[in-house]
Amino acid sequence: MPRDCYEVLGVSRNADQNEIKNAFRRLAREYHPDVSSHANAEERFKEINSAYEILSDEQLRARYDRFGHAGVQNNGAGGPGFSGFGGQGFAGFDEIFEEFFTGFGGARSATRRGPRSGADRKVMAAVSFEESIFGTSVDVEVDRLRACETCSGSGAEPGSRPVRCPDCRGEGKQRRVQQTFLGSMVTETVCTRCRGRGEIISSPCNACRGAGRLQRRDVINVDIPAGVREGLQVQVHGEGDAGEPGAPAGNLFVAIRVEAHPWFKRNKDDIILDIDINVAQAALGDAVRVPTVDGDVELTIPAGTQTGRSFRLRGKGVPRLRSDGSSSGRGDQLVYVQVAIPDRLNDEQRQLFEKLGHTLGSDITPQEHGRGFFDRVADFFSGDQG
Repeated sequence: MPRDCYEVLGVSRNADQNEIKNAFRRLAREYHPDVSSHANAEERFKEINSAYEILSDEQLRARYDRFGHAGVQNNGAGGPGFSGFGGQGFAGFDEIFEEFFTGFGGARSATRRGPRSGADRKVMAAVSFEESIFGTSVDVEVDRLRACETCSGSGAEPGSRPVRCPDCRGEGKQRRVQQTFLGSMVTETVCTRCRGRGEIISSPCNACRGAGRLQRRDVINVDIPAGVREGLQVQVHGEGDAGEPGAPAGNLFVAIRVEAHPWFKRNKDDIILDIDINVAQAALGDAVRVPTVDGDVELTIPAGTQTGRSFRLRGKGVPRLRSDGSSSGRGDQLVYVQVAIPDRLNDEQRQLFEKLGHTLGSDITPQEHGRGFFDRVADFFSGDQG
């Protein structure tokens, strides 16, 4: 069974509309899914909205006080309701009823829209390759709507305050009763005078002309987590446009662009580095220093190393980014070796190669069909590193 509406909003059964409205606004700000840290925020927000829709409507509230939740089922029809049409089982009659009257003058029920949340904003930030690996903070410029400082977002000139709309009596909606062959039909529309706010600003603020918000450019410092990749969006809660009074601000989304590195490439959580070694190093083996994002490390090249061979430096890759912005461990760095054949030789080098050539002979050995260097290159660009 749904919880008691008065219990959900935390008000007494004789609470007036102002108490109910204030309780709703307070709870909505606390449990709005965009800003709340509560684990069950979305469910609580729906429960709060449902309770407010019932208690803010005098007719629904009266039926609820008399019959409980059974009296406000099926959009407040109560009893058998239009969905059953007297218990005869015409499922979906609510939709037929609404469609029928919408076709004759648009007598469709409307509820108060309430204060609107601020819109989201999106900007782009460029970070270096190393910054994408280790994280950083960047300043971004954002053009957004913020609460007017002169009137503190109320829209009213300082020294004055909004007044309750006389047309809708602060409810933001107007009711109209129409007689139909089914009986009295009550329709609700957004109040045209206050546009659903429930308040009228008689003395608008000169700075914002009553809007309560002004466009301005701000510089915001944004934390970029370690391990971000090209195109990832970092969300900053509450840094979008300011909402209308009583509504939360929108969010800021920062799209990441990672600048290219002269040596390193990224493949998922691994970093790729290509290096050239000479034929002597490939044939005899060597200990070389190779760069990583953490600094140079020593890599042992074994004798007989061929072009395309890879070496894995564990833990020298990209931090594995979790959905909550934290990281867990790091990938590896893969070092691919290319044996560089000199295209220019001095006299001494030529003589040495000629002697080596005589000892090695001139026979060739056809290679068996298999995966060569260019196959492995194709695997890298396709993301297959198996």
